[in-house]
Amino acid sequence: METVATEERPVCKLIGENGNVFNVIGRVRRALINAGMSERAKEFTARAERSGSYDEVLQLTMKYVEIE
Repeated sequence: METVATEERPVCKLIGENGNVFNVIGRVRRALINAGMSERAKEFTARAERSGSYDEVLQLTMKYVEIE
């Protein structure tokens, strides 16, 4: 499994929220931007959009944020 970086991962509330893939991408993107990681937000969004499945997006999400 590839790691993204050794930087801290901001917390992103996903548990109990709408699980639509676009909502997940948007929430993760927002959490990264709010943590001052706008470049990582762009990187995450691009990689998520290229993902082939919902499961891939969730796996990628866990590399970028701490899910709450």
